[in-house]
Amino acid sequence: MKTDLRGAGVRGLGSEGPPRASDRASLRRTNLGLVLRLLRDAGPRPRTQIAEETGLPKATITNLVGELVERGLVREGEAERLGSVGRPSRTVEIDGRTICGIGAEINVDYLSLIAFDLRGETVFEWHTPIDARGSEPDAVLDRMAAAIGEAQDALRARGVHPVAVTIAAPGVIGMDTGVVSYASNIGWRDIAVTEGLRTRLGPGAPPIRLENDAKLGAVAEYLVAAASDIHDLIYVTGETGIGGGIISDGRLLRGSAGFAGEIGHMPLDPTGQPCPCGRRGCWETMVGLAALLRLAAPADDPVHDPTVDLEQRLTELRRRADADDPATRAALDTIADGLALGLALLVDVLNPRAIVLGGYFAHFGDHLIDRVRGELTARVMAPEAGRCDVVLSTLGFSAAARGGAYLALDSVYQDPGAISAAAG
Repeated sequence: MKTDLRGAGVRGLGSEGPPRASDRASLRRTNLGLVLRLLRDAGPRPRTQIAEETGLPKATITNLVGELVERGLVREGEAERLGSVGRPSRTVEIDGRTICGIGAEINVDYLSLIAFDLRGETVFEWHTPIDARGSEPDAVLDRMAAAIGEAQDALRARGVHPVAVTIAAPGVIGMDTGVVSYASNIGWRDIAVTEGLRTRLGPGAPPIRLENDAKLGAVAEYLVAAASDIHDLIYVTGETGIGGGIISDGRLLRGSAGFAGEIGHMPLDPTGQPCPCGRRGCWETMVGLAALLRLAAPADDPVHDPTVDLEQRLTELRRRADADDPATRAALDTIADGLALGLALLVDVLNPRAIVLGGYFAHFGDHLIDRVRGELTARVMAPEAGRCDVVLSTLGFSAAARGGAYLALDSVYQDPGAISAAAG
C-alpha cells in the first residue's frame, strides 16, 4: 500500500525543526530541506518553478537538486513544457527508495511494524497477536526488539537503510525520556521503552523515539484527509482504550504537558463500569473494545480470547452482525449511542471539520455510522453538527504504526544533509 505524502507537512510533530543557518554549511543544509519539503508538499515541479517558489536563485536550485539526487532523495521526472515556447524542462520529484522510516506499535492485543520509503511505498510489514496486559513489559520489549531487528536485516539485504524508528504506545508517555509513564490498559508504569529497545538492539540500531499511539494515528489520518483539503480533524481510536489525536490547522495538538487527547477517560457515566484507570464510567468503558465484547458475547465466548488475532475475533463478530444476531446488533447500537455522546462534546469544544473513527469502529462502520451521525446532529449545539462530518478510517489497525513511520522520516525532511550519498 502506498501513502501519498504530498501535502503531508504536518506541523508541530515535536521535532526540533530544520537546523539553524548559522554558517554557509548550515545554510546549505537548511536550503536542502526547504527544497525537499516543497517537493513533498506540492509534488513534482521543474527547477525554474522551485526557484520561483523558494525565492532562491536558479543556479542555487540546480546545485541543491544535484546534491539531493546524489543522496538518492530526488530524481529527474517527466519533461514538462512551461509556456508555449522553449524546450521542455524536466521535473524533479521525490525518490528516496533506498531509505525508510519504521513505525512500530505496542497495543493491548497486538504488536505491529511497518516501514515505508520516502515515496510512501510500504517496504516491510509485520503483525502478531499478543496479550500485552498479561505479559511482563520485558517480554513485550523483547518481542518488539526482535521484530525491529528482523526488519532491519530484511531491509538492509535489499539495500534499504532505516533512518529512524518511532514506537507508538498507549497512555501517557514522555517524548523526551522515552518512558511510558502510565498506560492503564496494559498495566505499565514508568517503563523505559526507548532505552530498553536500544539496549536490546545494540549499537547498530537507528535512532528510536516514543510517541502516543492516538497522536500518531492522527498524523496518518491527516495524510489522507489533507488530500481533501481537511486540516482540522480528530482521530478517535477504537481499541481497548479510546484515545484521540487532534489536528488543528495542520498542527498536531499536544497540550501544555503533551497529554492532549486523553479522551477515553472523560467521566461520562460516573455510576458505570469500573475503568482500569481506577475510576468509574470513563468513556472507554462505554465504547471501548472491552465494552463491545462484554455487550455482544458471554465471557466464555472465543471472541474474548486474547491469544486469537484481534482481526479474526472482529471478523467473527462482524459475521454475527451481518447475520442480524440480536446480541451483536444490540451491542453495536449501544456502542453507537455512547460514541455519539462523547463525540458531541468534542465537536462542541473543538469544532473539527471531520472526526475519523479508527480501529474496530471502522471495522463495523456501516453498522455504526448512520446512528452516530444522527445522534451527533441532535446533540451538537451548532447547526448541522458544526459542519463536522464523521468518517471511517481506511487504515484499519495500522494507523498508529503508519504515523510512526512518517514521523521517523521527518528527520530526513528537516535535514537531508544527514543522509549520506552512500545511502542513495
